[in-house]
Amino acid sequence: MKYAIIEASGKQFWVEPGRFYDFNSLNVEPGDKIALTRVLLINDNGNITVGKPCLDNVKVEATVLGHLRGQKVTVYKMQPKKKTRKKQGHRTNLTRLLIDNIIN
Repeated sequence: MKYAIIEASGKQFWVEPGRFYDFNSLNVEPGDKIALTRVLLINDNGNITVGKPCLDNVKVEATVLGHLRGQKVTVYKMQPKKKTRKKQGHRTNLTRLLIDNIIN
């Protein structure tokens, strides 16, 4: 099984070829091919390589499937004994990427 741990959008993701993942909004168009170069670890059928902190000459190729919005998060603030209530909702903008290949 081939997988990699990458850093993108301020988070770390365990990615495998052929699967899609949702990242924080990226400034790319649907259908574009991008390369993610901040690869922290790669496992190539039991051969594990760890970077310090990143691996050189290793990249993850991905295709942008589209942009979407995440689940709604409800924020409710209140001040006890003051009759102050505030309810807000928030949805994060996401970009869905299909992992095509891990090149090492």
